[in-house]
Amino acid sequence: MMRAMTYEEFQRQIGKAGLNLRQFADLVKMNRISLSNYGKKGEVPSHLAVIATLLGEMAERKIDFREVLSNIDITPKKPRGAGIGRFGGDNKQNYLFPRG
Repeated sequence: MMRAMTYEEFQRQIGKAGLNLRQFADLVKMNRISLSNYGKKGEVPSHLAVIATLLGEMAERKIDFREVLSNIDITPKKPRGAGIGRFGGDNKQNYLFPRG
């Protein structure tokens, strides 16, 4: 069974790719704060581990990953719970304190 990638290994891999956290976040259209929050948890989700590892390996093998990724239209990830009057992304009824 594979172990989760530690945040330190994640940083090492994106460093191998010649990127810092902000540049990686911009590349994958994520919020930098969301990425740095994984540092508190100590590990990153597997999809980010795969991306970081591939970028690190591509850079090490002198493959220009920026050119490869420029052909992909990456939709920015929406923050959880985004939206006016919403909590957790759902339109919730307030049963404890109903409005008028």
